[in-house]
Amino acid sequence: MKKLKIILALTLAGFAAGGNATAQDAGTNSTAWLTQPLSLMSALNTALQQNAAILKGKNDLEASYGIVVQTRAVALPHVVASGQYKRTDRDALENFPGAPSSPDQNWNAGLQIVQSIYDGGKLTAAVKAARLTKDQALAQYSTAIADALLAVRVAYYDVLLAAQQITVHEASVKLLQKELEDQQHRFDAGTVPKFNVLRADVAVANERPLLIQARNNYRIAKNNLSNLLGYNLPRDIWEDIPLQLTDTLDAVPYQVNLPDAIQHALSGRTELTALRKAEQLQQLNIVNAKSGYKPTVQVFAGYGWQNAQFTPPVTLDHDINGWNAGAQLNWNIFDGLLTHGKVVQARALHEKSRTDLADQSRQIELQVRTAYSDFIEAKEVLDSQQTVLAEADEALREARARAEAGTGTQLDVLDAETSLTQARTTNVQALHDYAAARAKLERAIGEDMVQTAAAK
Repeated sequence: MKKLKIILALTLAGFAAGGNATAQDAGTNSTAWLTQPLSLMSALNTALQQNAAILKGKNDLEASYGIVVQTRAVALPHVVASGQYKRTDRDALENFPGAPSSPDQNWNAGLQIVQSIYDGGKLTAAVKAARLTKDQALAQYSTAIADALLAVRVAYYDVLLAAQQITVHEASVKLLQKELEDQQHRFDAGTVPKFNVLRADVAVANERPLLIQARNNYRIAKNNLSNLLGYNLPRDIWEDIPLQLTDTLDAVPYQVNLPDAIQHALSGRTELTALRKAEQLQQLNIVNAKSGYKPTVQVFAGYGWQNAQFTPPVTLDHDINGWNAGAQLNWNIFDGLLTHGKVVQARALHEKSRTDLADQSRQIELQVRTAYSDFIEAKEVLDSQQTVLAEADEALREARARAEAGTGTQLDVLDAETSLTQARTTNVQALHDYAAARAKLERAIGEDMVQTAAAK
């Protein structure tokens, strides 16, 4: 819980210090943020201030504070002020013979403090429930932050991947275009048939749609990242957002022990913290339901004023005042089985909350195991690509040399160029998958996204 409170304090401090100004810049026609280089750390900090899911989580946290106040109100004293003025038709007044006539105008006022001293266990349960509700709200808010930061982190990697894919396909188009020009020169010299030129031309034509698709993926990825960061895009930007990222896709080593990771997740994931608090709240609801079987005791004290009814002079400005104090007890001996029904309901909901906690624990363990398996796969794929690029480049060089020496064919060159492009694409994808798999594994374990990004 100390960690949750620190997260909350830091986030709210970020809102107070720069959140309003940043949101205002994003919501106006100012495009300064479009031209500023954006690191992963800056993206995560911006998301803490502007991401819609985090902002809604903050609103839910504030709403939960209102629930805490309402819950705790049962145990606090109530101060009640009352007053009344009444005028009655004289014909409707009854007077005793020989006594002063009753006044046709009456008023009274009073101030009273009421304190419940026993409510069948509700008072103690209310104090505990207020604390549990606050802790549960903090855990839920931390969960919203963690999910949003994971989405931003993966979206950042998606933009880097799309940019690298453009570079790969542009290089491929240049290679194939160069091959086409070379075959055209050879055809003009009469050393190769027209078929070679046509084959090279088809290869270039087949590669261009992949480049167009990569550019479109880049535009979409930047739009998605901008949306997660809470930016309002200017209407005069039609296609490509001039968003420049400063980080790169890399393969920073990351060691994890699966049993330790599962234990860390089961003890630290805020989803489980929130469910544990929910289970305890449902247990307190049983206490609240059983309180219907028991009496309630209240004490009160106050002061009252009223106009004189029989003491001369009987006028509106002649008042009688004084204090009062006492105690009251209420006990529903039989309420038509209403309390019994509430107890049955509360117990069933408590069992359901325990089942939810057990099921979520299994789901989180599954998430950790799945994320770990995906990370191992990504790491193995990345490791397998360490020498592929060099080998593919060497294969292309040898294919060209053999073709120029007359011992190879144009098809060998085209196949080597295709293999090089595929190797580059696979390598870039493997870097992205490794980074995304690590981010998802860290989220599954329950590690802090901002601290992890700063450490990298």
